[in-house]
Amino acid sequence: MTQPSGPCTVAILAGGMGTRLKVRTGNLPKPMAPIHGRPVLQHQIELCRRHGFTRIALLVHYEHETIRAHFGDGSAFGVELHYCVEGEARGTAGALVDALGAMDRRFLVLYGDTFADVDLSALWRHHSDAEAAATLLLHPNDHPHDSDLVEVDDQGRVLAVHAYPHPDGAAYRNLVNAAMYVMERDALPGVIPLDRKSDLAKHTFPAMLEKGLRLQAHVTPEYIKDMGTPERLDKVERDITAGLPERLSGRNPRRAVFLDRDGTLNVEVNHLSRPDQLQLIPGVGDAVRRLNRAGVLAVGVTNQPVVARGDVTWSELERIHAVLDHQLGASKAYLDRMYLCPHHPDKGFPGEVPALKIDCDCRKPRTGMIDRAVRELSIDRGQSWMIGDTTGDLLAGQRAGLRTVLVRTGHAGLDAKYDVEADYVMPDLSAAVHWILDGHPTLSRRLLPVSAAAASARLVLIAGPARAGKSSTARLLAEQLRDARTAVHVLSLDGWLRQAGERVEGSGVLQRYDLQAFKAALLPVLASNVRHLVQVPTYARKSREVLPGRQVSIGPEDLVIVEGVPALMDPELNALADVRVFLDLPDTERRSRLSADYLWRGENDADLQHRLDSRERDEIPVVRASASQATHHLSTTTSLS
Repeated sequence: MTQPSGPCTVAILAGGMGTRLKVRTGNLPKPMAPIHGRPVLQHQIELCRRHGFTRIALLVHYEHETIRAHFGDGSAFGVELHYCVEGEARGTAGALVDALGAMDRRFLVLYGDTFADVDLSALWRHHSDAEAAATLLLHPNDHPHDSDLVEVDDQGRVLAVHAYPHPDGAAYRNLVNAAMYVMERDALPGVIPLDRKSDLAKHTFPAMLEKGLRLQAHVTPEYIKDMGTPERLDKVERDITAGLPERLSGRNPRRAVFLDRDGTLNVEVNHLSRPDQLQLIPGVGDAVRRLNRAGVLAVGVTNQPVVARGDVTWSELERIHAVLDHQLGASKAYLDRMYLCPHHPDKGFPGEVPALKIDCDCRKPRTGMIDRAVRELSIDRGQSWMIGDTTGDLLAGQRAGLRTVLVRTGHAGLDAKYDVEADYVMPDLSAAVHWILDGHPTLSRRLLPVSAAAASARLVLIAGPARAGKSSTARLLAEQLRDARTAVHVLSLDGWLRQAGERVEGSGVLQRYDLQAFKAALLPVLASNVRHLVQVPTYARKSREVLPGRQVSIGPEDLVIVEGVPALMDPELNALADVRVFLDLPDTERRSRLSADYLWRGENDADLQHRLDSRERDEIPVVRASASQATHHLSTTTSLS
């Protein structure tokens, strides 16, 4: 059989028996297990060829004749194959050392039981630039507790390999050895024993570190999965069908959700400084896992002035983030990357670190962390989001060109440091992720007829029961129309609620609003052909206060969207609006949302039922009666929270 024209630049470890796969594959060797009709080894060979690696050594053992019969000399697949047959199985390191005579001085190592869609050229370049003895491809995964985890420094240098099983109580960063490497041939003699079985991950790399050799990490969100069990094989096939490898590949800019840490992922404790203080907010693990499974990068961006203040050392902060990774891993979830700002501009703390007391460009609301992530992870800003609990999070997201979601956990936006409004407001991270993945795209489709009708309108009214999703609908409609209109303004009638002491429960929904004051502000604008400044008050839902708000400049060509419970109850407004939308939702869901809102505001259980019953009597019948004025009806569901 024809041999490669030169030394091999790829070694594929293809000697596995596939014992756990025998129920599916019978006596086939593991690398021949089919994925969508082609052996996984064929997928790997095609991956190598796409990236220009065509001289490949197959390190085979069990049923190697079957592999040779399928692939031959590789010419049918556009590559040159060399077979290194291992007489006695001696582990991954033993198989590799036996094949070194066929390898080039620098070569790739792939495992024959993984499916990968990885930029091999980028991995190769990273290794060349690092001048390392070996470069390990690392990624976070959804089962770090039974994976080999790798510890790296801030320069990407490997410090330690923590092989599975891990000691009881241990928490490590979720950086998993993905079983793909670039290696220097001359670094291997002396670190692989010749007289016994040995494993690259568990034995060779620790031996190289002990010898003082440099190991480099190449961390990537790209898709690479072990398919060595029937369950994992099925999962890989489902992922391919769903397009997950393609979305993570980086061939096109990736979608991402940027996540604040304290108050968004974990409970806010005010300057968290110890690992035992970190506690995930309920539902966070499942929410992050939903992003992972959707192929949307989950990227942490967190201000950590505790480092500059001297409250936490770098190593202590690393332990805190190891606990964060560990707790997320318990829900089979992970962050694709964590970016942090250690700086703090103010001085005067007893143990502060002078070098970090600077006015930097990474501390939110500045965009340095987001900008860096966009560069390093090839992120599409226009398709990405920022979720946080402070106005600094929101302002950073908006400055960076992201859609923003405020969650009502942590500070819930009540810090009031910056004059900024979220694009959307959700109760917690679970609801925010649900909105991003389900609610926003679903409602976008449903709103297309409304958008078409509103393209030339002057006034749009959006009404419905409390917590039906009017605010999100109004903001999404504005989002759809901004490219087609000079300007779009969303006015919430909650800004014209009477002050809390003037709102008597049970007096009727219209008695709670000062619609005359609202019309006095808006109607002159709608009748004018010049620009007007309108004072738009805001409603602080937590405290139930109406605040002065801000001035908004509204021109004669601008679209005004008015949303609120009584938006369709005023005949004069109805007569002026060409587009009138009514939202409704099932009673069970409506009451659940309303209950959660009252509890968030501190309502006690005794008063809660009274308020809910009062709303049923004096609001729901009259609000639903106003649906007769609508030109468009939308029935919302749990996907539109």
